[in-house]
Amino acid sequence: MTEADAESVGEVGFAAWAANRILNDFGTEMPERVHRAFCDFAATGSPVILVAECEGEIVGWTARDGGPDYVSDLWVRPDHQGKGAGRALLEHVFSLMRSEGTERARIATHARNIGAIRLYERCGFVLVWRGMERSEAMQMDVEKVHLEKAL
Repeated sequence: MTEADAESVGEVGFAAWAANRILNDFGTEMPERVHRAFCDFAATGSPVILVAECEGEIVGWTARDGGPDYVSDLWVRPDHQGKGAGRALLEHVFSLMRSEGTERARIATHARNIGAIRLYERCGFVLVWRGMERSEAMQMDVEKVHLEKAL
């Protein structure tokens, strides 16, 4: 991934996070911290990051960081949400996981991120856990849900 691509990935992730008032209703210092976390995550190059492009621009991305069956991130630019980019990214990740012999996929999100939860359920995920969990990007405990899907 080029430096420009990493910057675009960070900006897309932050834009998606910032557009969801459920996720960003935590004070004025939080956006700066989360923005930095998105940019740092993309720049490290450690996880595999897959992107969705439209007319040469990155409009969404997903990452697998935290185990071969775990989808750690799925972020779509607000003006492209609801147009199939998120689902296409997930389907591509599922295909990669199957080719690696992975039998299930796991994903997590904020418990009140209803749009993401609906997408995950439409993709075959089922809720398996709900509770408080540490968000490293936000540096605080937040209510999260974990979902799983058989591949």
